[in-house]
Amino acid sequence: MNSLLKFITCGSVDDGKSTLLGHILYDAKLLYADQEKALILDSKVGSRGGEIDYSLLLYGLTAEREQGITIDVAYLYFTTERRSFIAADTPGHEEYTRNMAVGASFAKLAVVMVDAEHGVLSQTRRHARICTLMGIRYFVFAVNKMDLVNYSEERFREIRSDIDVLSGELGLQHMKAIPVSATQGDNITHALDHMPWYQGGTLLDYLETVDVTEDENQDTFYLPVQRVCRPDHTFRGFQGQVESGRVVKGQKLTVLPGGESAHVKAIHIGFEEVPEAYAGQAVTIQLDCEVDVSRGRVLADTDRLPVAKRINATLLWMDDEPLYAGKEYLIRIGTKKISGVVTAIQYKIDVNTGEHLPTEKLEKNEIALCRLELAENIVVDAFDTNKTLGELILIDRVSHATSACGVVENVGEETEKPYFEKGEIRTDGYIFEEFYFNIDNALLSRANEGGKTYHVGDEVPVKGDSYHYPESFDIIAVKSEAAILIRDRRVKDILPLSEYRYSGLPTLDARGFEIQIRGEADYQDYLYERRNMDDGNHVKFYDKWFRFETYRRIMCTDNFWMI
Repeated sequence: MNSLLKFITCGSVDDGKSTLLGHILYDAKLLYADQEKALILDSKVGSRGGEIDYSLLLYGLTAEREQGITIDVAYLYFTTERRSFIAADTPGHEEYTRNMAVGASFAKLAVVMVDAEHGVLSQTRRHARICTLMGIRYFVFAVNKMDLVNYSEERFREIRSDIDVLSGELGLQHMKAIPVSATQGDNITHALDHMPWYQGGTLLDYLETVDVTEDENQDTFYLPVQRVCRPDHTFRGFQGQVESGRVVKGQKLTVLPGGESAHVKAIHIGFEEVPEAYAGQAVTIQLDCEVDVSRGRVLADTDRLPVAKRINATLLWMDDEPLYAGKEYLIRIGTKKISGVVTAIQYKIDVNTGEHLPTEKLEKNEIALCRLELAENIVVDAFDTNKTLGELILIDRVSHATSACGVVENVGEETEKPYFEKGEIRTDGYIFEEFYFNIDNALLSRANEGGKTYHVGDEVPVKGDSYHYPESFDIIAVKSEAAILIRDRRVKDILPLSEYRYSGLPTLDARGFEIQIRGEADYQDYLYERRNMDDGNHVKFYDKWFRFETYRRIMCTDNFWMI
């Protein structure tokens, strides 16, 4: 086998992750002579009485050597006779969980270290959950420090029982447990005589032979556009990595979202034109006609990839400040970066039991299922279906630091639920949504309460935290060419705008803003200006006709400051 395996070592602090990797390098004769000499010299001034400290091969930072723990992610590249490896040695301390998540995001297999003296700890469970969250499907639980429990088979079986329970909770389908001693070398690269009761092979042997090929659906071609290449006026190419399927010259592709179609004029890999390309290749695709394609859009051979603006996602919160519902972030999915709001924290997950716990906030290193609403429709899918279109990060809009990482669990509807509906007439807006202001970060957010669609006869809420409407009023929705008549807090009628006549009652738009119409002539002027509005005069138009503060105000909950 001459394939590449990307794996991660993780687990609780001081479980022996760096020592294990160091021992693999040393025993497999993968060190240069000067590295081996430096390791022996450094070990003599260490804390192990002059014995070789294999972890020193991985401790790259001064702070790591001083504390004897891993802080940053150390990437290790090595090759044996049977396989090439990229290993990420990640920190075990809870304070550096976000660093561990970064390492897990690239791996196909996780080596989860378990201390034989202490067993499965909370941080062990947290790291295992994060690995599953990041899409890792292959796990090796290395029960380390067996020398400290006299190589007890009984102790290994006790820990193996706890591992089986955790494996069941996480739904692990590919799991192996191996008793090892990273300092002595037992079952790392060689099976020594200390544990004759274990006949399951060494860790390195398993890493060299495990098949981590995932049974993904590779029939559908799609490519998230990373960059539009325009070296001169004669060439326009769309660059990115083929994430699934294959593309050939002459093939019909659809641009999502949007739905425009074109045929492949040429495919380039580097400077070379090729007849076809496959998943994993970075390519430049030319199309045979002008279509609207920009960074963040997706080229696909189907129009059936989900397009949505509401998603449910499992998030690992990595910010020092807690997460509350209602805050706005920049959200990166695939090559698309878009504004979005965490509209609800549905529950957090207890890392020890897997129990779903109700909560109003999420603290650093906690995991929760959250509902997010994006600024517009984008191509997005469940992580289990399409990994690239289902993994995301949340970016703080002020500091631009990564606040969370996560995966999409399920995708909402392609379009927003209409606020009002009668037959073919449907209107959107956010007239009954609350407005909040976070004064610390100067962010205005809105929260969707329930997403209800109203029909003729339904009662509507005229009072909320941030709005107070009359009991009777008219809603003018020019974009939807509809008018909604509210009488005594009920929907009296929903009719085409062409049939509406000014009633003398207060008029609002679909967002809850007052429209300053005082008569039929005003109404006709408003319609004319609204339908002829362009980018050059829209600010003047809104200033003339709309008032936010008549029926709305900015309010707060316990998580926001009021202005």
